[in-house]
Amino acid sequence: MNLKQLSHMLELSQTTVSRALNGYPEVNEETRRRVMDAAKRHGYRPNPSARRLATGKSGMIGYVLPTGAAVSIDPHFVEFLSGLGDYARGHDLDLVLSPADADDEETTYRRIAANRQVDAVYVSSPRPKDRRVALLATLALPFIVHGRSEGLDADYPFIDIDNEGAFHEATRLLVQLGHRRIGLINGDIRETFAIHRERGVRRALAGSGLALEDQAVVSSAMTEENGYRAARRLLESNGRPTAILCSSLIMALGVQRAVSDLGLSVPGDLSLVAHDDVFTWLQPENFSVPLSTTRSSIRAAGARVAERLAARISGLEDGARGEVWPVDLVVRGSIAGAPV
Repeated sequence: MNLKQLSHMLELSQTTVSRALNGYPEVNEETRRRVMDAAKRHGYRPNPSARRLATGKSGMIGYVLPTGAAVSIDPHFVEFLSGLGDYARGHDLDLVLSPADADDEETTYRRIAANRQVDAVYVSSPRPKDRRVALLATLALPFIVHGRSEGLDADYPFIDIDNEGAFHEATRLLVQLGHRRIGLINGDIRETFAIHRERGVRRALAGSGLALEDQAVVSSAMTEENGYRAARRLLESNGRPTAILCSSLIMALGVQRAVSDLGLSVPGDLSLVAHDDVFTWLQPENFSVPLSTTRSSIRAAGARVAERLAARISGLEDGARGEVWPVDLVVRGSIAGAPV
């Protein structure tokens, strides 16, 4: 079915149908829903070239993918991308990956903005004073940041979780259980989420007259092997921690292995809390001791980023609105009172 046939069947003008399919705000919601339902029911797909000529839009979301020997694609990124793809697939949007030198992503952003290759982009793994965010604020290209930067001169649109609040509450619970020596196995401390998580731990400890010792913090890429090495380092040190907070379930797998290798137990010798991004294939309930977690779905975040990008493309959203999601603290068997 082509646009003319779809319009004739709905008894609407081709212009109205085209605008409804492309999300123009002047089309009322009832008409938009009627057109979208009919298009789906009859298998209508707009011709991409014709759509671009008619609307100036490509129907594509862009992501600048850093490459190089030091870059690895981790499961957190894949899970986020799955959520974004779920939404995009259902709304006739495609995702375009543009590889870039990890040390010079800005050049790629300038190129795709100048060439109008995509209608919008999203930015991930932001850092303080992130040059990518500062650049995009000056380009005529809609964007959303997954996470937050700090120290920028202008506001920008973002979606983030309350990393600081989550790790503050988890630490406060451990302190209430009598723990005084608490360790943190964190993600890359150059990224804002890791900065916020460490800040939450320090703030909770300071509220009880305690401190997070520098030697009790290990920061690295969130892999199982890094979790293992970090746990061995902490647990074999003088004054080993009685509790550890961990930035990822994947790292917690390594912590669990280290605990076993050292002949220790959870929670008898060590209480353990990890952040759960809600992977379908790795669930905290299935650890040898069900794991206490701070919990927020990274797949849901991906879908929400796609939804807001679609709204920005269609003109339904503008401005620099930030969105911070609360994080659940789920208590399971991996925490107990501090050992005497």
